[in-house]
Amino acid sequence: MPETAAVLDATGVAKRFGAVQALKNASLQVGPGQVVALMGANGAGKSTFVKILTGVLKPDSGHVRIRGRESTVTNPAGARKWGLVPVYQEPSLIPDLSVADNLRLGDTALEPFRHWVAELGLPDLDPEAMIRSLPLASLRIVDLARALAIEPDVLLLDELTAALPTDLVERVLRTVRAQADAGRSVIYISHRFTEIAAICDRATVLRDGLTVGDVAIEPGIEERIVEMMLGGAVAAAMTETRPAGAASTETPRLSVRNLKTGTRLTDVSFDLHKGEVLGVVALEGQGQDELFDTLAGQRKASAGTVEVDGAAQTFTHPADAIAAGLTLVPGDRAHALFMSRSVRENIAVPLLARFRNWGAIRMADEAAKVTSAIETLQIDTRAQGEVRRLSGGNQQKVTIARWIAKGVQTLLLFDPTRGIDIRTKRQIYALVRDLADQGAAILYYTSELAEIRLACDRAVVIFNGRVVDVIDAKDADEQTLMRAAYGLTEKAPA
Repeated sequence: MPETAAVLDATGVAKRFGAVQALKNASLQVGPGQVVALMGANGAGKSTFVKILTGVLKPDSGHVRIRGRESTVTNPAGARKWGLVPVYQEPSLIPDLSVADNLRLGDTALEPFRHWVAELGLPDLDPEAMIRSLPLASLRIVDLARALAIEPDVLLLDELTAALPTDLVERVLRTVRAQADAGRSVIYISHRFTEIAAICDRATVLRDGLTVGDVAIEPGIEERIVEMMLGGAVAAAMTETRPAGAASTETPRLSVRNLKTGTRLTDVSFDLHKGEVLGVVALEGQGQDELFDTLAGQRKASAGTVEVDGAAQTFTHPADAIAAGLTLVPGDRAHALFMSRSVRENIAVPLLARFRNWGAIRMADEAAKVTSAIETLQIDTRAQGEVRRLSGGNQQKVTIARWIAKGVQTLLLFDPTRGIDIRTKRQIYALVRDLADQGAAILYYTSELAEIRLACDRAVVIFNGRVVDVIDAKDADEQTLMRAAYGLTEKAPA
C-alpha cells in the first residue's frame, strides 16, 4: 500500500524486554475503511505491537506514522488525540467505580455510550452499576461502547470477542464492519478464522516478532495463514485432534440436581463422570457464570444439591470446593494469577498446604511438581520473572498448571482457550483429553461452539437458567448447539 494511502503505517518496529526480544521487525499498514487482521501465535508479539501503536510502550527502533506524520504518542490519552482508540484484551476499567464514573474519567459522553451499549446488545445496562459486579462479557461490551462513543479514526481491538457468547459476537462483528463502511479503520486481533473471514479485508501475520506476510482475505486462505503463523511443519502437526473418550458408567464424580443460585441459575441438573469431559453451552447471562461460581464455592446455592462421588456437599468457601476435589480455572486469568510473581511461585500456590510439615515446605517436592507441570503444558518460562510478561496463552497455561501440579480430580474450566492461539488451543484440547484418560472429570464451558466436538464427550445446553438439551459431541454441530442455546429445543437432562 502506498504510504500516502495509509491512515496508519508502522515499519521496522522492534522491542526487547530484558532477555526476551518481543518484536524484531514488525510492520503494519491500514488504509481508510479497512479492517486489517493482526494475527500470530501467542508470544508472536501482537499485544506488544498494539501497545507500541497506542503509546503504552516505546519502541526500541522503527517508525509509526499516522496520516503520514511521525507519531509522537506516548500514552493512550495521546493516542486518542491522534484518533487511535484501543480496546485491550483485558478491560481497562476501574472495578471499584461505576460504569458512569469510568466514563467520566475517560471524558466520554454518556448518551453516545448508551447508544452503542444498546446497539451491541446490552440495552438494559445500568450506568450506575459497579464494574466489579459485571460479568467479563459485559465489561468487554462496556469497553467497546466507550471506544465507539469517541468516534475514533482507527479502532484497535485485541481479542475482544474471546469472552463473548455467540449472539454478542454477531453484534460486534456487524458493528466493526459498519465502522469500516463508514470510512473508519480497524485493526482486529483474533484467533477465530470465521470472524476474520466475515469482516476483514487483509491479514498481517507475525511470527516470533517478525511480520512474515500480508494477505488478502479470500476463500481458503486459512491454511496459508496457519502456515505463516506456525511454520509449515508445525501447522501440519496441528491439524488433528484426539477423539473424545467415553464416559464412565460408575457413580458420577459430580452430580448436580435442581441447582439454583441468585436469579439467573434457576434449575440445573446434570451428571459428570470420571473420565468425562462435559461441555457447557450458553449465551450471555443464562446462568453459566453462577453455575461455575457455585461449584467452586464462590457463591452459595439457594436450592438444589451437589454430590461428589455420591457424598452430599455444601460449599460456603472456595476452600470447601477444593477440599472436595473441585478446582476452578476462571475465564479471567488476571483474577487467578499473581501477575508480579514468577511462573513457579504461581504454580506452587496450591502446593503450600500439601507439602507443609510443621511449618516447613519441602522445597524439593514442590520443585519437582512445578517442573513437571511446566513441562506437561510446555510453558514458555523465558520471562518467568513476572507472569505479567508472559503471553496470554502462557498465562492461561499457568492457571491450569497449578492444578496439574496439585493433582486433578474434578476440573472446572471456564472458557479456557479464550484469547489464545491455535497451537496453544490444541495443546489444551490434548491436555484435557489426557487428564480425562487418567480419570479426571472435567466441566468445560466454552464460548466457541466448535470446541465441543474438539474437546468434549457431551454438552449440556443452558437457556434461561436451566438445562434444555444434552447433546453427544458427535452430534454437536454449531447449528444444533445454537438452536438449543436459543431455547428452540428442549430435552430432559441426562
